[in-house]
Amino acid sequence: MGVLAEFRDFAVRGNVVDMAVGVVIGAAFGKIVTSFTNDLLMPPIGMITGGVDFSDLSLKLQAATADAPAVAVHYGIFINTILDFLIIAFAIFIAVKAINSAKKKQEAAPPPAPSEEVVLLGEIRDALRSR
Repeated sequence: MGVLAEFRDFAVRGNVVDMAVGVVIGAAFGKIVTSFTNDLLMPPIGMITGGVDFSDLSLKLQAATADAPAVAVHYGIFINTILDFLIIAFAIFIAVKAINSAKKKQEAAPPPAPSEEVVLLGEIRDALRSR
């Protein structure tokens, strides 16, 4: 079996395709959460803290010169990133918790009762055996 055939078999496996879809959806979800954090969550928090915009917070290590830009540690962006992570982690936790709860309910549910046709066929089978 050639390398290309092996790669094709690997790439079309269900798990690989599912993982690729998950990565794409995860990236889109990350953008949504980043927008939520930066555009909806941080402005009120900044207002509460006295008009501080966390994304503008930085520690200047060296001022800008004619030859070089300023050197700064942008810890406000890091704070936004941590909030993004916490929101994503919480959303995933809630989703996994809901999925696990649904699985437990499905496992705990009693099996459905046999239909009338199945019961009738069982009675016919038992009657034929007793002859």
